[in-house]
Amino acid sequence: MAVKINGIIEVPQPEGLLKLLRSLASDWGDEFDTNKLKAVHLSGAMTNVVYRITWPKNATEDDERTVLVRIYGEGSDIFFDREDEIRTFESISTHGHGPRLLALFPEGRVEEFIHAKTLSASDLRDPETSTLIAAKLREFHGLNMPGSKTAVLWPTVRKWLIKARSLCSEEHMKEFQLDILENEIDALESELSKRDTDVVFCHNDLQYGNIMIEDETRTITLIDYEYASYNPVAYDLANHFCEWAANYHTDTPHVLDYNNYPDLEERKRFVQSYLSSSGNQPCDSEVDELIEDVEKYSLANHLFWGLWGIISGHVTHIEFDYLEYARQRFSQYWLKKSQILKE
Repeated sequence: MAVKINGIIEVPQPEGLLKLLRSLASDWGDEFDTNKLKAVHLSGAMTNVVYRITWPKNATEDDERTVLVRIYGEGSDIFFDREDEIRTFESISTHGHGPRLLALFPEGRVEEFIHAKTLSASDLRDPETSTLIAAKLREFHGLNMPGSKTAVLWPTVRKWLIKARSLCSEEHMKEFQLDILENEIDALESELSKRDTDVVFCHNDLQYGNIMIEDETRTITLIDYEYASYNPVAYDLANHFCEWAANYHTDTPHVLDYNNYPDLEERKRFVQSYLSSSGNQPCDSEVDELIEDVEKYSLANHLFWGLWGIISGHVTHIEFDYLEYARQRFSQYWLKKSQILKE
């Protein structure tokens, strides 16, 4: 079911959403008029469909109320347990991070709208901004979240491999080499487990669209925790570095440019900022060791999002070339594997 709000945009309208918004407006003392609702589709999301919804608080229309409505993407329950994700969202909020959860409906939820600027792809390259992100990520990693504190990376990748195989044609099975991927995962896990690495609560999806900054205070806020879970520190940093190659706000949002992957100087600056944000200045060997671990975990990140792309290409109808995205992630895995592991 869909509805045109303010005659501007056709918004998927899950049953009961308008009633829910009316109820929230009533709780806040707003004069709610559905004819004055405005909706803007926020591009860049690839798991859900997200809208900014605004209405005047009163008849004078001088002051507006804004909320964010997230409609869960078709097939997204393959990637995570939605109830666990909502508990994580609420727990993170109680720790003072991100937006507040305002209401739930079967197909999605209503969240507090954060009045800050979402970063662009080029913002990640700005040295000051990158330093702020590193410090915020270290703070995020310090969250003590309920539930198991065991890393989920390897069980998740293996589960997604099984799902990808069940969805793929023989042609795609061969193209993505899914028949040998289990051995690749085993070997990579064995290699990466040779050195102990801290397991912390990770964001796991730190693309620029999930990072907001308040211009005046320069305060960073991390949002969207669908994939958040406990994982190795190096994996979360690797995920962020891999996202430097992406720009989801172009005519070809699925295309990755690994010329934009952070160079050694940029990686070193980020890692130094990350480690020193706790107040202790890291030694050179500590920085170098984490950088090396991050590069190794970038291979795991390519497998993770490559499999995600294959599955999404079969179950999601958001306008995004998921299979081509997967091709690029697997291509980068095979290209970098021998170089990083020095095989």
